[in-house]
Amino acid sequence: MGVTKEIIRPGPAGALVPQKGDTIIIHYTGTLEDGKKFDSSVDRGTPFETPIGVSRVIKGWDVGILGGENGIVAMRVGEKAKLTITHDYAYGERGFPPVIPPAATLIFEVELIGIKGKEEL
Repeated sequence: MGVTKEIIRPGPAGALVPQKGDTIIIHYTGTLEDGKKFDSSVDRGTPFETPIGVSRVIKGWDVGILGGENGIVAMRVGEKAKLTITHDYAYGERGFPPVIPPAATLIFEVELIGIKGKEEL
């Protein structure tokens, strides 16, 4: 249970890595295990910005993006990864009706576009 991460496209060597409290800029698409899409910043055409590691998003995003648990390594800017997140790291036993069913495992394809206020050197 928790988070598994599969790298779809690695970020460049030496790329920035987010730290706890950084505001990250990402594109994501979330699906249920059956493939049903429930949310996508890609479809909206607008990247999503959020502080990471400070409980503003589901725990699975904090772990999948920052790493440090279950052998997961932090994402680098430019990386695209598939995060499979069990319900205990997502919306729990209750889910998030009517969008997320109870005890749902969620799959997110996440691309880390940037870290607000930080630039590559």
